[in-house]
Amino acid sequence: MIDARNIVPQHRERIYIVGFKDPIAFEFPTFPDLKPKLKDILDDTVAAKYTLTDHLWTYLQNYAEKHKAKGNGFGFGLSNLDGVTRTLSARYYKDGSEILIPQPDKNPRRLTPRECARIMGYPDTFKIVCSDTRAYKQFGNSVAVPVVEKIAESLITQLKHPIKRDDTCYNLRLF
Repeated sequence: MIDARNIVPQHRERIYIVGFKDPIAFEFPTFPDLKPKLKDILDDTVAAKYTLTDHLWTYLQNYAEKHKAKGNGFGFGLSNLDGVTRTLSARYYKDGSEILIPQPDKNPRRLTPRECARIMGYPDTFKIVCSDTRAYKQFGNSVAVPVVEKIAESLITQLKHPIKRDDTCYNLRLF
């Protein structure tokens, strides 16, 4: 299990599996803590359509309060700009409640699709050629690109210089 939070400003734990036909001693790479901050991937100016309406903001606050009174943890996530966010989900298009960006003297806002791409580690050159709804679903279902890149680099290196094993034991490492 690898948490991408050291590379992108998002808490995103995922299980990565690497398999080989022949036994090869594979080691998952280590990931440096780049101490990413949410504020580093945010746009300076954002269209007003991403700011929550008064109606939606009131609903989310009431919903959170109702569940808090029942002892549940449901509610919205007002993000710390100097930290990492919750996991971006494919349902983000619905109301964006799990990752809300505070704004001075305004209701909070959702991430833009471009900011969602950045929080997943996509470069700004990545073209978003679909609607916001589709983009939110796709980025919410994505893997963190820098994690997969680093695993692929390690995989290629170890395939070029394999360490054969005589038994069928594989190295498993939990992060």
